[in-house]
Amino acid sequence: MDNSPIRSAPVAAHNRGSVPAHIFAVANQKGGVGKTTTTINLGAALAQMGRRVLIVDCDPQANATSGLGIDRATVDASTYDVVVLGQPLARARIATGVANLELVPSDMSLAGSEIELVSLPRREQRLRYALEDQLDDLDYVFLDCPPSLGLLTVNAVVAAKALLVPIQCEFYALEGLGLLAHTLELLRSDLNPALNIGGIVMTLFDTRLALAWQVVAEVRRRFPDVLLDTLIPRNVRLSEAPSHGLPITLYDPACKGATAYRELAEEFDTRLHAVGGPATERNAASAGGSPR
Repeated sequence: MDNSPIRSAPVAAHNRGSVPAHIFAVANQKGGVGKTTTTINLGAALAQMGRRVLIVDCDPQANATSGLGIDRATVDASTYDVVVLGQPLARARIATGVANLELVPSDMSLAGSEIELVSLPRREQRLRYALEDQLDDLDYVFLDCPPSLGLLTVNAVVAAKALLVPIQCEFYALEGLGLLAHTLELLRSDLNPALNIGGIVMTLFDTRLALAWQVVAEVRRRFPDVLLDTLIPRNVRLSEAPSHGLPITLYDPACKGATAYRELAEEFDTRLHAVGGPATERNAASAGGSPR
């Protein structure tokens, strides 16, 4: 079996961007595109490279929590305690089975937080305030967002310096590109003027489908500076790993999915730490709009 990662055509050197921040909201309004899969497996791969990584599970479904082997019934403090109750983030940070990888778990309490947040002061800023004194010992923070633009996602977007956007290689992804650009402009205008897209990850890629290649080509045309080269393949082992509470790099290190996420982590880390590289694109121009 060929375990080499699937890669799209490389971007010209002058198109490569470097991301000036290490807090990423992993977000896409569409569900089922691999947000949590990417959060867990990219975070774990970076941690195995020696980077210090924190994942904050902002989704009431708590898939990032269970996917890292944490029983949410045993959680003492969660994202709910931090965002809604104003508890220190340090109280909710827990170790995982991966060295250098910590988690702020989610639990069922978060399901009602959208309603509770409405009446709270600075409701969009609460996660940002919680993170402010928690960055000195971290290289990366990934905020795993629910598939919506509710107050939990808004908190993550306000706290983040950049978006990491997984996009599934299918027809509906093309329809969502315009919405992505429009949403980004709304978020900048109303909530986080410095927000940019730090990376786009193509997921569920099937080499046999011409449509998959067409989707990659179209995303590259619209977002040339931020589309990451590594393509995450459809892989059964990636689907199995969460039920075992393990990232793919521990569950089946030799499978194509694990190889791809290790390659993605290396590319992502290199892009972030590129010396003298061009600033990350503000994306509106390449998406057909004009920068603010």
